[in-house]
Amino acid sequence: MVLLLVSLTVLHLVTLVMLLIATLEKSWWIWTESEITDLWYNCFHDNATDTWLCATTNENDWLQSVQALMILSVVFSSISFLFFLGQLLTLSKGGIFYFTGICQAFAGLTTFAACLIFTFHRKEILNDSKDDSRGRFGYCFIVAWLCVPLLLISAVLYVHLRKRQ
Repeated sequence: MVLLLVSLTVLHLVTLVMLLIATLEKSWWIWTESEITDLWYNCFHDNATDTWLCATTNENDWLQSVQALMILSVVFSSISFLFFLGQLLTLSKGGIFYFTGICQAFAGLTTFAACLIFTFHRKEILNDSKDDSRGRFGYCFIVAWLCVPLLLISAVLYVHLRKRQ
């Protein structure tokens, strides 16, 4: 039982860190090795100073939807973890972690929706004169997709987990 709790806690923390990286790090779309776009900025690498120069992205409804959904998934996963810790201490014997599992499932579904929107509406989100077939998805986008099954698996585990003495 202790091993299951520790593994579930580690899985939860790993997915939370992955969500934070996917939301905050730059690299949702890579045009070239020196030009990338994320949910918040368009960045260019300046070889002369060896720094990244970033400007805010052009806001549109699809981008704001992806931003909001990714932030919601981080919030849901954080709330889920806090409630898990609280329920671990206060839940009666035999109790099930329903609220924690539901919050974790919402985190997975909001991440799934954000990834789907970015996948199907990247032309409108990138809103650039460049041909998007010359670019590729970045590692943050892939990390966000990897979070979806991990979040949903942990949600199912939380719903089936019972507290024991």
